[in-house]
Amino acid sequence: MAEGAGGRVKVSGLWIAAVLAVSTVGFGVAPAHADPFVGAPGLGDPYYPEDGNGGYDVGHYDVAIDYDPAGRDLRGHTTISATATQALRTFNLDYDGPEVKMVAVNGLPAAFERNGDHELTVTPLLPLLPGLPFTAVVDTAGPAEDRPGEGWTISEGGGAFVAGEPHSATTWYPLNDTPLDKATFTLHTTVPAEWEVMSNGVRTADTVTGDRRTVTWESRRPILGYLTTVAIDRFEFLEQRRTNGTPLTSAFAPDARHNWETEQRLPEILDFTEALYGPYPFDAGGGIYVDADIEFSLETQTRPIYAPWTDLPTVVHEIAHQWWGDAVSIRQWSDICLNECFASYTADYLWPERVEGVDVDARYRDTIAEYRADPDFWTIPLANPGPGNEFTSVYYRGPLFLHALRARLGDDVFFPALRDFLAAHPYGNSSMPELRTFLQTRSATDLTDFLHVWLDTEVVPPEDHLFPGALRD
Repeated sequence: MAEGAGGRVKVSGLWIAAVLAVSTVGFGVAPAHADPFVGAPGLGDPYYPEDGNGGYDVGHYDVAIDYDPAGRDLRGHTTISATATQALRTFNLDYDGPEVKMVAVNGLPAAFERNGDHELTVTPLLPLLPGLPFTAVVDTAGPAEDRPGEGWTISEGGGAFVAGEPHSATTWYPLNDTPLDKATFTLHTTVPAEWEVMSNGVRTADTVTGDRRTVTWESRRPILGYLTTVAIDRFEFLEQRRTNGTPLTSAFAPDARHNWETEQRLPEILDFTEALYGPYPFDAGGGIYVDADIEFSLETQTRPIYAPWTDLPTVVHEIAHQWWGDAVSIRQWSDICLNECFASYTADYLWPERVEGVDVDARYRDTIAEYRADPDFWTIPLANPGPGNEFTSVYYRGPLFLHALRARLGDDVFFPALRDFLAAHPYGNSSMPELRTFLQTRSATDLTDFLHVWLDTEVVPPEDHLFPGALRD
């Protein structure tokens, strides 16, 4: 029996080697310095070149974790269903969490090594063939490190939650951590029975057996790593529904109950945003209000994480991200204006204008008057803010750009163009260059100079671009 098994492996190995030699045709010629059978450990993002991994495409993550808040012990069992896009004898996952105990590929033990800042290099017993599906399983266990703002975070009441951008998922499960590889996501979380669990999507199970509770959440639309979350606390729940029946489940940590009235407006906020950008793209919604002292809220898909200081504009901002950032995601981090410029414009201009009756043209003119002579205000370009500057000018200058663009195009062109742009990239990715090209197809005049001075330069735009159309009045 053992000899027969060895013989089959040997013969199979010869067959695999032959296929690997042929399979490189059609998949591009690897650089001279690269092994064509090794997946790249990074995808060359201009800001985070080591993020993501080459050689495969993930279709689904099934993540099971067991967390003990008292001891902060975090155990994980992650099943990754993927398809090889090239021949692979070795591939990488992104992971920077507790100790890796075991890795298996297609049911067989695999060798593994942790290296770099967040690399988990996996060598299957048998190579993977291009175009064929495979399954990787990773078991992890150990103390959960508190990383406020960067992933796994210990809350004030002893629970935990996950939030961070551009990185957070690597602190609690292994994945292909790149905007370019969206996948569906299932999370099973086991905790002591007195604790509750929140995550993305739809809650499909919540069972208590003895002194343990296990809760399952399903994200049925593709999701990015930094948009996945888990939150464990002694939550109080607010259950709402939209008029079309979409369930809205929101949770409040013990010291976050003061946000209850704001979250009660969620159906109204969703209706408002849907009227702007098209149908709400997900089958559930809500919010997770934590009580840790974090400096940001985050658009975790379907159910944003909200800091204790959250106000109504913050909720409007994060809900706008469900369209801009979540359903349609950036291709690389230099495209961040596609997320933040639109979410900020929605919260800072469109909601005040349409719901509160604010004269946003006057708001625009007042802001320009205040900052026109301030060179620092204009120094970080919107289209490519640079690594470390992603979350700066897109918030304060992004809304100005979009309001000027709206004045240049007119409402009858501007708003349909935004809806159509989103509809052209359903649950996929897009970029600032693609947005620029698309906008030009909707404009009767050449937008090249207008978009260049607003998006690419580090100086105040000239008068005709600063005050186009109705803003001249």
